[in-house]
Amino acid sequence: MAARTRPGLAPTFLRTSAQIFMFDAFTRVVAQADARGEFLNAAQIDALAAMVAESNKRMDAVNRITSNASKIVTNAARELFDQQPALIAPGGNAYTHRRMAACLRDMEIVLRYITYSLFTGDASVLEDRCLNGLRETYLALGVPGASVAEGIRKMKDAAIAIANDRNGITPGDCSALMSEIGTYFDRAAAAVA
Repeated sequence: MAARTRPGLAPTFLRTSAQIFMFDAFTRVVAQADARGEFLNAAQIDALAAMVAESNKRMDAVNRITSNASKIVTNAARELFDQQPALIAPGGNAYTHRRMAACLRDMEIVLRYITYSLFTGDASVLEDRCLNGLRETYLALGVPGASVAEGIRKMKDAAIAIANDRNGITPGDCSALMSEIGTYFDRAAAAVA
């Protein structure tokens, strides 16, 4: 199968994650300017330049969270169940192995979509593919939204601690990136509460 190419771009299958991320952001900005019939302004160009400069930090954070996803989910669930033991007591929403597995699966799915949003710098994939209708589903199933939100907050704390560890990652100030990570978790927690 031949690779699709466009002038000035690597074949589609040879692009790196950073190129795909930057291409999406660049395409979005250009499409918005084009829809308005305007040239890119200095602020848009500066924002894209900053994004390119910060992309390695973003990928480091995504890699850290992704490679520790099981630990983040497991520890957050353990802390949640220690804090709210009624969830795992007979009659609780996470009582039985099947319900516990469903709880862990849902936490992992939320975390996965948060990493997608972090990678792209855009919460729309989280909103559209994960959170849209989730509260209603949980209500219909009798799942306590406040407990789910608390589990998400516990994942937030763990993920930020892991992503913010300065050992072995791209140097520089990551405070804006850590804040961004926090907003994705906050959106998810608010969506289910």
